[in-house]
Order: sequence, then structure tokens, then C-alpha cells
Amino acid sequence: MEFKYEFYIGAAPEQVWDAFVSPEGTRQTFFGCVIHSTFEAGASFQYVGPGTEGDETVHVYGTILAYEPNKMFSVLEHPGPSYRPNHAELESTITFMLEAVGATTKLTLINNKFTENHPSLETVDSQWWMILSNLKTYVETGKGLDFGW
Repeated sequence: MEFKYEFYIGAAPEQVWDAFVSPEGTRQTFFGCVIHSTFEAGASFQYVGPGTEGDETVHVYGTILAYEPNKMFSVLEHPGPSYRPNHAELESTITFMLEAVGATTKLTLINNKFTENHPSLETVDSQWWMILSNLKTYVETGKGLDFGW
């Protein structure tokens, strides 16, 4: 199964990229999480933030497959340990690609290569739409969406 999203954000790729990787940007667009990583291919990463295990809950973790600033970020990811007892066995690949189109950025996100019977397949589509809508709003307005949480 593959989930693919393409849409346009009224900002330069550098601004969109900053929302992906900076602590300020990820806190606003990924529900209070920040990325812990050295941001190199082969390095580990974790999205850490408020959750069931407190402020340092690991929501997603894995390995960076490719990292090209302002252009591409690809990871092999697992759900955090607090979500599934077999979290290390569950994986998928997520790739964000940015392309300048005039003064706009085309964002393409592909989430694929899910392990068989991955439980996130039931919710991944709705979750990505929330995250990507929040990202677009944040980059264009400086404010994230209020989901009432």
C-alpha cells in the first residue's frame, strides 16, 4: 500500500524545510514534537514530544535513508514503543520531497513499504492530512491549526 500526497504551499522551499526540521517548526506542525537526530543518511531519528509517557514520549523513530536540505527527507520509521508492543517489527518508509514552483513549493509526501498487516494502515491517511494541512497553514500564516487538544 502507498499513500501519496501532492500539494502546494505559498512559501519558498527553505521555509517549508524549516518547518520540517527546526524545533520551532516541528512543535507547531507535528503536535508538539521535535526531531532528535544528527540529520545524516544512516543516522537514527526520533520524534519526541508530549504523550502517554510524558513530555519525552517517542512517537516515531527509525533511520534516515536520505537527507538533502531544502529538497528531500526520507526515513525508515517505526511507531513509538508506547504504541505497539511489537513496534520494532512494524515499519514503513516516509519520503518528503520539495520542489520550487515559482514563489511556491510543491510538497510531495510518499508513505509506503509498510510491513504486512501494519496497524497504522487504518489511520495513516487521516493523520497525514491533519499534519500536512497544519504544515501548510503554519508555513503560510505562522500559526498552526487548533485541533482542540
